[in-house]
Amino acid sequence: MTLPSPPPDGDFVRIVEVGPRDGLQNEKTQVATADKVALIDRLSRTGLLTIEATSFVSPKWVPQLADAAEVFSAIQRRPGTAYPVLVPNETGYDRARAVGVEEVAVFTAASEAFNQKNINASIDASIERFRPVLARAAADGVKVRGYVSTVLGCPYQGEVPLADVVRVAKRLHALGCYEISLGDTIGVGTPRKAADMLKAVAAEVPMPALAVHFHDTYGQALANLLACLEVGVRVVDAAVSGAGGCPYAKGASGNVATEDVVYLLHGQGLRTGVDLDLLAETGRWLATRLGRETGSRVGKALAAAT
Repeated sequence: MTLPSPPPDGDFVRIVEVGPRDGLQNEKTQVATADKVALIDRLSRTGLLTIEATSFVSPKWVPQLADAAEVFSAIQRRPGTAYPVLVPNETGYDRARAVGVEEVAVFTAASEAFNQKNINASIDASIERFRPVLARAAADGVKVRGYVSTVLGCPYQGEVPLADVVRVAKRLHALGCYEISLGDTIGVGTPRKAADMLKAVAAEVPMPALAVHFHDTYGQALANLLACLEVGVRVVDAAVSGAGGCPYAKGASGNVATEDVVYLLHGQGLRTGVDLDLLAETGRWLATRLGRETGSRVGKALAAAT
């Protein structure tokens, strides 16, 4: 499957919607399988080009996504839209491929301490676990995206050296990940630090192969995003309604809300291809399923204005 390519003028930003996976997996409210399918189908209709659908990890560790195969089999996949899923190892890859998955994602951290707490393995060990996945994906023509978490701070070790972030991102790219998502897992970053981190990684990995992934714990996500846009990034992760968090990072709030990101991008004269009103409606719909208000300020503002 070939992903849509951004126009060469640099005015297009591709949003990777991670709400159905990174968002829902960290929500306490159990979401019905039918609602997960409806969420993804609603998101597809907004014009998003990449929607991370689910995760084929052990149900023991992520019970919210135990229905990964059922969800992926039921969604309406739109031509031109990618539906990647997270896989931790070959077992997850096999399960994903059995239901027709055409793009997967693998993950590790820039912090040794976080990796040990998160998946009980060192950075090197985590990469060894999914190295066979990358080899098989290459043979199968399956795209692989790589996640590097804790790029701006770790809840266990504090500061994360830039050199560690660069080393891990460079390694994933060399192993065959077409895109590397750089994640501020606990949302401690500020604009200057975010921009410096991106510049450091971009010196070793081509900017078109990089994405940013911000959590809004300290209210800095949009500011960080703007700083990175100015550096040149054109792929952004976000979760509709600001869903999610991180179970391994105490106090970490959800991902930056996709609605807020789209509003910012459009205000900057950048194109996304996303229908903001339809997206905000979807965010509010999801919030009702989660039993709370939407986590998107734009979603709330648009609702109040109608």
